[in-house]
Amino acid sequence: MKAAAIAALLLFPLAVVADADAMSRVLKESPSPQRFSFCWGGTCAAIEQVGLTDAEWSRVRALFHPLPPDAEAERATVRNALALLESMIGPKTGTAGDRAGTFGNSAWPGQLDCNDEATNSTSYMRMMRADGLIRFHEILDTKTRGGFLIFGRHSTAVIAEIGSSKKFAVDSWFYDNGKPAIILPLETWQAGWKPDNSAAR
Repeated sequence: MKAAAIAALLLFPLAVVADADAMSRVLKESPSPQRFSFCWGGTCAAIEQVGLTDAEWSRVRALFHPLPPDAEAERATVRNALALLESMIGPKTGTAGDRAGTFGNSAWPGQLDCNDEATNSTSYMRMMRADGLIRFHEILDTKTRGGFLIFGRHSTAVIAEIGSSKKFAVDSWFYDNGKPAIILPLETWQAGWKPDNSAAR
């Protein structure tokens, strides 16, 4: 029994590495509100093609009206836009019950891990930027911090403030589906930051 458990732990990272290829493919796409790839199930183990109606995307655009006047205000609006998108997309994909974190959530269907969250948030923000809603930030590749193999590792979406060297983690993994993402300096996030009121693990 012990040997079987050890074997399973050794094989698990190999499965995640294989799924990372799917994650990479999604991150290279050019998503649009009418059609984009949605990851769930752990490192894009499951990918669905999803689309928003014009009315749904108009709700996102309404959050940016009037357009935020500076980068700080834009980050605050992006937090809420990501929450709105999660609340609209969750029922379409069966992930409305996604809980904060990764482990201990098997009783709820449609769970996302941090890699799914980082990939989806990156896609959403690329759609916002392509529509002229995000003006003060570039959307970068995802980043991962810490841990041995997959254990203790954690990924996030990342944005960079235009005209400065400031980079920010955009992390929607810490809270349940439809809650505003956390946006904080990337170096703080990389040091292992976690909100005190999050149940994520």
